[in-house]
Amino acid sequence: MNKIHATTVLAVLHNGEVAIGADGQATIGNTVAKSNVKKIRKLLDGKILTGFAGSTADAFSLLERFEEKLTAYGGNMKRAAIELAKDWRTDRYLRRLEAMLIAASKDEILVISGTGDVLEPDNQIAAIGSGGMYAQSAALALKKHAPQLSAEEMVREGLHIAADVCIYTNHNLVIEKL
Repeated sequence: MNKIHATTVLAVLHNGEVAIGADGQATIGNTVAKSNVKKIRKLLDGKILTGFAGSTADAFSLLERFEEKLTAYGGNMKRAAIELAKDWRTDRYLRRLEAMLIAASKDEILVISGTGDVLEPDNQIAAIGSGGMYAQSAALALKKHAPQLSAEEMVREGLHIAADVCIYTNHNLVIEKL
């Protein structure tokens, strides 16, 4: 049985503002299963924004664990992410989960993977999912050549550009900012 997958998530920290957005497409094999999936979540009373790519059920399990870690470590996003990555890598149940997360606060962006990685991206831009590199490339160009744009505008345009090139990304966007 084919899994539901494929998405694009992009986060940009620019001029004191952080924005994270995702398209709404979920696919099963080469078929669009749903076009308006919400892949962005607010955690810790809206202080942390997250986006996920991969299996939806797996991502929800990870988001629950991440929120538990955030609470346990007093909202310290980096510490919570490292602890989640350690658990993800060593726990038999979590090891089987197929998803990636981007977490963003007003000060930093982190990419959290099941291989134990917690990455703080260069240029304060992070992207995951099938269209992630298209969106990231667009955001890098916008940040360099159009610095007057807001983080939200960069995310919106980056996702639209990714949707124009990636067949697994659509134009139904959800964008949140801090």
